Amino acid sequence: MESTNNELHFVFMNYDPEYERLRSSRTKRGAHELHLYLSKKHDDLLANTLEPGSYKKTLSLVIVDGFAVEITDDQANVLRSAKDVRLVEKNQELA
Repeated sequence: MESTNNELHFVFMNYDPEYERLRSSRTKRGAHELHLYLSKKHDDLLANTLEPGSYKKTLSLVIVDGFAVEITDDQANVLRSAKDVRLVEKNQELA
């Protein structure tokens, strides 16, 4: 049975030398460039992997080169097999 419920997942990316270079820049401009770079990189990955309008990216995580996205379990499996993705984890509600 295909899952149609969108749930929050965290996607973490593989090592990226450009991310490391930008992250090591301790300037305000460097931080801004890093945010723009990651946001575009994450948006491009989603646009090239999933159906437009079928997901909602909620934030990019600058500290770990990852992002949060509302997707189905099936979409999470598709992202897991994407070239630059290291890990896809469903958000676990803490009791």
